[in-house]
Amino acid sequence: MQNIQSKIASLNWESITESMHENGYAIIPNVLNNDQCEDLKFDYSNPNLYRKTVVMERYRFGLGEYKYFNYPLPDLIQTIRSAIYPKLAPIANVWMKALNINTVFPESHEKLLEQCHANNQLKATVLILKYGKSGFNTLHQDLYGDIYFPIQIVLFLNEPDQDFTGGEFVLTQQTPRAQSKAIVLKPKKGDVLVFTTNFRPIKGSKGYYRVNMKHGVSEIHSGERHTLGIIFHDALS
Repeated sequence: MQNIQSKIASLNWESITESMHENGYAIIPNVLNNDQCEDLKFDYSNPNLYRKTVVMERYRFGLGEYKYFNYPLPDLIQTIRSAIYPKLAPIANVWMKALNINTVFPESHEKLLEQCHANNQLKATVLILKYGKSGFNTLHQDLYGDIYFPIQIVLFLNEPDQDFTGGEFVLTQQTPRAQSKAIVLKPKKGDVLVFTTNFRPIKGSKGYYRVNMKHGVSEIHSGERHTLGIIFHDALS
């Protein structure tokens, strides 16, 4: 997995960090190659990799299906999760400081998981999602317990307007005492989207204030859409 580690290390993290501070998200192009995307999709049908399957309409989460991976994670996913976290922890810590939140995230992902496990959050949260025609995902936040990391990533495994139509990634930003803002994104196959899990700071005239954010997926009009979500904290269940 040296290739993916080297690719992650060589990314322009200064630019990614700037985008995260300014927008609450950043699109990183071409992190995965075509074969890696296809392998992840192929493994969707391997029951040995997963601990839990969720049919979204049963819970009014949307229309589609997703599966939570079991530990140990596949090598590619484990490598990405461990290599990207240390790049994001400084961003999260700047946000905590700006909002006067008394939380400091550790430099390594292993240390974050130790905190999760001490809180009985032991279950893997990495998941792969599959949508067909008319599928969608309602606006939500991925928290899973008291210990959570405020940034997560999504890997896009299909090419928009080729493998599927519709299915845009949607972020909403709720500024206090104002109307919500919708952000619609269309990453390409192999791209990684980094975004806030639940809130981010915005600078106002009296200092920084907190804006809450949610994410979801708009309706798929045709074809099939797969994504892989990497959440850095573990879950209670």
